Amino acid sequence: MDLKPRQRWIAIAGVAVLSTIAVAGFAIAIYAAWLFHDMPDAGELQDYRPPTATRVYAWDGTLIGEYSKERRIFVPYDQIPPQLAQAFLAAEDHNFFKHGGVDVGGFSRAMLNNIGNAARGRRLEGGSTITQQVAKNVLLTSDATVGRKFKEAILAHRLEQSLSKQQILELYLNEIWLGYRSFGVGAAAYNYFGKSLPELSLAQCAYLASLPKGPDNYHPIRNKAKAMARRNWVLGQMAEQGWVSQEDARKAMAEDLVVQPAPKRAAYRDADYFVEEVRQRGMATLGPRLNEGGYYMRTTLDPRLQTAARAALQDGLEKYDRRHGWRGAWGHVDDIDSAWEKSSLLKSPPSERRNWRTAVVTSTSGAVRLAKGEGSGSIAGEDMAWANAGKGLKVGDLIFVEKADSGAYRLKQVPAVNGALVAMEPYSGRVVALVGGYSYSLSNFNRATQAMRQPGSAFKPFVYATALENGYTPASVVVDSAITFKGANGQDWSPENYHKKFYGALPLRKGLEQSINAMTVRLAQGVGMKKITDMAKRTGVTREMAPVLAMALGAGETTPFKLTAAYTPFVNGGRRVEPHLIELVQDREGKVIFRSDKRDCVRCNAGFNGDESPRIPAQGEQVMDPITAYQITSMLQGVVQRGTAAQASSLGYPLAGKTGTTNEYRSAWFMGYSPNLVVGVFIGFDDNRSLGEGETGAAGPVPIFMDFMREALKGQPKTEFKAPKNAKYAMVRGIREAFRPGTEPKVEVQAAPSGPQSYDQAWPNGVVTETPPTPVAKPPPRAPDISGLY
Repeated sequence: MDLKPRQRWIAIAGVAVLSTIAVAGFAIAIYAAWLFHDMPDAGELQDYRPPTATRVYAWDGTLIGEYSKERRIFVPYDQIPPQLAQAFLAAEDHNFFKHGGVDVGGFSRAMLNNIGNAARGRRLEGGSTITQQVAKNVLLTSDATVGRKFKEAILAHRLEQSLSKQQILELYLNEIWLGYRSFGVGAAAYNYFGKSLPELSLAQCAYLASLPKGPDNYHPIRNKAKAMARRNWVLGQMAEQGWVSQEDARKAMAEDLVVQPAPKRAAYRDADYFVEEVRQRGMATLGPRLNEGGYYMRTTLDPRLQTAARAALQDGLEKYDRRHGWRGAWGHVDDIDSAWEKSSLLKSPPSERRNWRTAVVTSTSGAVRLAKGEGSGSIAGEDMAWANAGKGLKVGDLIFVEKADSGAYRLKQVPAVNGALVAMEPYSGRVVALVGGYSYSLSNFNRATQAMRQPGSAFKPFVYATALENGYTPASVVVDSAITFKGANGQDWSPENYHKKFYGALPLRKGLEQSINAMTVRLAQGVGMKKITDMAKRTGVTREMAPVLAMALGAGETTPFKLTAAYTPFVNGGRRVEPHLIELVQDREGKVIFRSDKRDCVRCNAGFNGDESPRIPAQGEQVMDPITAYQITSMLQGVVQRGTAAQASSLGYPLAGKTGTTNEYRSAWFMGYSPNLVVGVFIGFDDNRSLGEGETGAAGPVPIFMDFMREALKGQPKTEFKAPKNAKYAMVRGIREAFRPGTEPKVEVQAAPSGPQSYDQAWPNGVVTETPPTPVAKPPPRAPDISGLY
């Protein structure tokens, strides 16, 4: 047989095989080049830190909030309990400390199976080690492809060359998603069990280790049986590896799986408006890093005072609301026996009112049944009378109630009105309490910092301070009599006093104590509105103010936050301090990146050698003479002692303040202070409609201020306001007044008749209730006007 044809075919076949191998090799090379052209650099992980929540603390260390895209608490490897790490190794990769990044046997089996899985369109198998999971979670996407699995294996090998095993495990335990809004074991321990890592039991460690395969599959409430089975499997694996004893594993398996019903937020929950304001200010300073930088943020908040502020404002708004009647049920059902509870879920009580319950009225006599099977009872008689005087109650009405000590249920109503309270230290500007509304859960609009409103007579102290800075003294007399001006709208404007009467010549103190409009306008005319608006801008009441006389009665607009800060110079000797909520920010390494106090202490780092201690300069810019500040404080003490806020004198502490009520009772204010705390209270509707006849600064805000100050002053010494050392004193109308040196009267200024009807005849008891006069022309809502504010 001729072998040449056979040899020729063999040669052809050889060439074909070699060509096929070459083409395949070339194809593989192209695929490998495409697969790995954008391979991340594993060395980048040497400095990698996963996005971590910024934690926000009150000044006493109370956790009050967190800011994060991924809720994570970074825990260094040396602070992770060995038992917890072993639980994850047992569940995910018990050969972790032995392999070089890839478990060759497991990976090969997974790849072979995945060829068939890919052909059948099935999900690919894992077989990933912890190192591979780190590579996938940090450096790759989650696409389930064969190519990604190869990348994962190569990157895992590179990771093992770049990082130690401990560093890889630290990354894994802090990066992994564990459900319940938790990234990493630190957040998971807190959210599931309300514990730190060292506090976890063996069973709890095993449960957390069961979650990486799918947190929803092993949800502790919805899939409790599966979750416990998976947890017990992990415990068995730990015992098999010899990391726990069989006995300890059995005991842990017998434990029930009990978790918090929802991921735990900060335990302190009275500071939502404050925490959100801090977040906004933090974003302005730090930018997007705030939500991922893992910062430690210490704020100025005092939890005791914040809780008192929230309670005082909520109670005060509810009292206002009750004065104005029952507005009716918030919902109604026709059938009270079957599906009423489903309808009751349409509206929840304010989250801040934790004792309120949803109920349905079952009889016109006031019988009610509570939702969620919490029982039944009757509405208190006085509340039934209140409801019947308003919109009434009928069977099927959905309402909120709160159980009283008597056993009856009190009828509750969410106020339609709103308000704000701000408290700050006058010497440092630290904001120790801030409440921006009745309920953050119902409205996150912060009325303390965002609501622009006319301050009314609460602005008058700045008029009188400007006068005292420009030649007037506490002995100066201003005539209170009728005065008319042409308004901006062409109509005549004649500011009126509450009693529709005028009182002739009065000293400055009387005009401010009793909030007399016509006298204040005459004073502003004499001083000059340009000087008054300059004072308003220097103290921070507002950035811009038109120099028109209506502004002297508070027709401009400001916020409760700004006005409270503007009052601090009256207490601290005339200095404008910058109000702040953030005291200190540190990065995750403990480096200070922000400090509110920018003052230099020249000798602080030099060491103390027994000589005079370092002197730190006072904070803030001097915006008025210290004697002027003290003169205003003395006059505002008179407001509390015998003026429009006389009820606050019952607290028995040295206090000063000024009420404010705007035209048509649209807003009510009280700005009050002690020697160590300035407090601003505002009440008003969000749409700026009238609060109703008689709703003055004395009616609503002053009682709120009193409720707050009872707690704030508890246990505090009765400290007097600090007087300037260079002030001179003289008696004016029986009151000891402060003067600048050289301006004091040489003899006591006596009281004298002051016109057609004297001041003392008008107010024989020395007390007046502040009420705004009837305007000459009705202004548009919230527009600055010249209609006479009080």
